[in-house]
Amino acid sequence: MSTLDGTVAAPDSASAPALPLASRQDGTHPRPQMLRSAWADLDGTWSFRNDGDDVAWRTGFPDARDIVVPFPPESTASGIDEPGFHPVVWYSRAVTRAELDAAGFGEGAPRLVLHFGAVDHRARVWVDGQFVGEHEGGHTPFSFDVTEVLATDPDAVHTLVVRAEDDPHDLTQPRGKQDWHEDPHAIWYRRTTGIWQTVWLEAVPTASIASLRWTNVDHATMRLTVRVDGVRTGGERLRVEARWDDRDEHLATVETTLGETGDEFDVVVPIARQTNGQAEDELHWTPETPRLVDTTVTLLPRAGSAAVDAVASYFGIRTVGVDGGAFLLNGRPHDVRSVLNQGYWPESHIAAPSREALRREVELIKELGFNAARNHQKIEDPRFLYWADRLGLMVWGEAPGAYAFSPRAVQRLVREWMDAVERDASHPSIVTWVPVNESWGVQHIATDPAQQAYARALADVTRAIDPTRPVISNDGWEHTNSDIVTIHDYEGAGPALARTYADAAARTALFERFGPAGRWVLVGGAQDLGQPVMLTEFGGVNYQPGAQREDGWGYTSATDGDDWVARITALYDAVRASSFLAGSCWTQLTDTMQETNGLLNADRSPKVPIEQIRRAVTGH
Repeated sequence: MSTLDGTVAAPDSASAPALPLASRQDGTHPRPQMLRSAWADLDGTWSFRNDGDDVAWRTGFPDARDIVVPFPPESTASGIDEPGFHPVVWYSRAVTRAELDAAGFGEGAPRLVLHFGAVDHRARVWVDGQFVGEHEGGHTPFSFDVTEVLATDPDAVHTLVVRAEDDPHDLTQPRGKQDWHEDPHAIWYRRTTGIWQTVWLEAVPTASIASLRWTNVDHATMRLTVRVDGVRTGGERLRVEARWDDRDEHLATVETTLGETGDEFDVVVPIARQTNGQAEDELHWTPETPRLVDTTVTLLPRAGSAAVDAVASYFGIRTVGVDGGAFLLNGRPHDVRSVLNQGYWPESHIAAPSREALRREVELIKELGFNAARNHQKIEDPRFLYWADRLGLMVWGEAPGAYAFSPRAVQRLVREWMDAVERDASHPSIVTWVPVNESWGVQHIATDPAQQAYARALADVTRAIDPTRPVISNDGWEHTNSDIVTIHDYEGAGPALARTYADAAARTALFERFGPAGRWVLVGGAQDLGQPVMLTEFGGVNYQPGAQREDGWGYTSATDGDDWVARITALYDAVRASSFLAGSCWTQLTDTMQETNGLLNADRSPKVPIEQIRRAVTGH
């Protein structure tokens, strides 16, 4: 069972458990915006078999080894450390009565849900030999109700088995930076197979709150969408309480009766104090003032006050948008100073080596002088987003690309991307959506109407799910219908970069000729409508203090630390001199395998004193 800092009682619910303050937790919970009082972490040592020939259906696990979940078998942290191809792998572990108790499974919470944070790419799951379900999509969560399987003997030791398929050569799978070659090359890295985020158990009531989604309607109103699962009697009530814990200030209490049918309901939560326009900034979320509002959401019966279910959550009051060539945060222009974050560690690959490492990643980004991160080709662990919410870091949510264009590739990416947007839409730190990067999976978008239609559709379906954030149809070039026009430009000389982005005439020229990398900025009939323009990949300067990697590279190279800092400064001076750039994104945060163009070494140590890097990035 995981414990969390601080508790708040569910209102008028003597029988309900005390709930944690969601915005003041310790960052361990795998679903930080919907907490109950108990959960059981199943990470740790499991049995593992690499089943490349797919024969374990018949032979079982005679040569199984230990693996440390949630680290992929390609990584050293897993204890397996086999970076080759793993088309099929198997996992197995015992689940004890003590773990069921830790999850809260019992009379008050008679249903047990088994959660997976992410399994790459296709998972099938059994408990005690009974098949409980399957899921496809390597970057999004899924869960199964396993109550009936355990009901026959809840006190026994139960066996959980997971089979994961991940064809390393299937280019229709959304895979991001995972290489299809056996060894990493160019900009691609080691693959991730199987479980790479937390596996956990949670007990829930017969009728329960299954999901929450917070939406900023405006500066003074939130909308909560609640999905209710399980057996309902009809006429249940939903109560939402919000409070600003920093000042111990009650903000709102709303109660509504749920309809007799359906499982998804909207609750409007007005924040009365925000109607005082002179004081509304006090509660706004920004990178400089990352204020969060704690909430308790309680499901109540038709009559009486004993809670059916209660969960703790949080939200941030903020709006994002674009207008007048600027990116707007809370209605005002806000410069986006971002860094490209691969979210990759030498010892554990795309799985963070620890939960503390996710917090430290956010802290390092801010210490370097950035107010935003572009999580590149990866749907990041929700605990990273929790720390971005709490510590104040704007995040660009990005889909891991597939490399093929086909009906199957389209179906897979659309489904997984919709799930990712739904999972992360409540985080105030997420300010922009990026479903496609550099025409990956749409390599002929400049001339192919079908690929143009796909990029437009991806952007539009993103807006349909979440109309509150800007969407970029194809980050870097060849935009079809982007709310922000983004450009990737690895020009290494500061003066040359300054000329390209100097003024209005330079902006016009960008749209009238081939841009950097020989790509059109707009395609498929897209027009310059005065959108903000951002330089969302630039820099990438190679510098390797100490031991040298023979295969290490960057887009340009520095001779020593002083030269490296001077190059960074010159490129940022060019960005700062532009009359129209609304933001930028430096490549990249850390060295990542053969890409030695990070501001930090792969182990997160700075290449020069961090103050020098911050001064180059911020100009002061």
